Amino acid sequence: MKKYIAFFRLRFVMGLQYRAAALAGVFTQFFWGFMEIMTFRAFYQADAAAFPMSFPAVASYIWLQQAFLAFFVAWMMENDIIESIVNGNVVYELCRPVSIYNMWFSRSIATRLSRAVLRCFPILIVAAFLPRPYGIQAPADVFHSLLFLVTLLLGLAVTVSFCMLVYVISFFTISAEGVRIVFVSSVEFFSGAIIPLPFFPEKIQMVMELLPFASMQNAALRIYSGSMTAPQMKKAVILQLFWLIVLIWTGRRLCARAEKRIIVQGG
Repeated sequence: MKKYIAFFRLRFVMGLQYRAAALAGVFTQFFWGFMEIMTFRAFYQADAAAFPMSFPAVASYIWLQQAFLAFFVAWMMENDIIESIVNGNVVYELCRPVSIYNMWFSRSIATRLSRAVLRCFPILIVAAFLPRPYGIQAPADVFHSLLFLVTLLLGLAVTVSFCMLVYVISFFTISAEGVRIVFVSSVEFFSGAIIPLPFFPEKIQMVMELLPFASMQNAALRIYSGSMTAPQMKKAVILQLFWLIVLIWTGRRLCARAEKRIIVQGG
């Protein structure tokens, strides 16, 4: 365990060094957040009663989504991992007395966490001072705050374990780009990154909430914004734990199989 903590620490510290990139990301996310909020505002001004979430809840959802973007987006992968598999440098990783799945998992968690730490506080602080209903609202109570933090971390773990499947599947393909595009597109649509899941038709929403994508950002952001009932919150946490176990188990099994079959050619 100590070696994986060391990998986590090194990657986290390295990620904190990219402050200029984080500053540019903050400005980009502010612009994108305002654009989304004003788009939703136009629809709400036409008929606010037709929507399943209140506009302040949607604004909070969007600002949290931007603040913790690094936690949930599938396109923010470890490119060096995929490159090492494609060019054969992964053999150096296999020579180490470590599990490459655990090592990549700890590195991915650290990278996303460091990027979120640099970006989330400026966004949350500014959003907290924006006039209602355009800013972020406080959670309903302490229970919602604590459950939000729990589901936020679980959502991060589910996202990383899902991305780990892309890395592992890259062992079995000539090019990882096709798999990556399909996985990223699926996450963007089904996780609520483009449109919150409550805006979908009820029957479609019921199916989407059972998929692993809903266990990424949907649970945490909706719990904070207060758009989930107590039974829905319980169901969301159980599904997060379920999909986390399933994805990690599947990823580890595929990784073990890939390690036995890998062939690297060249000098």
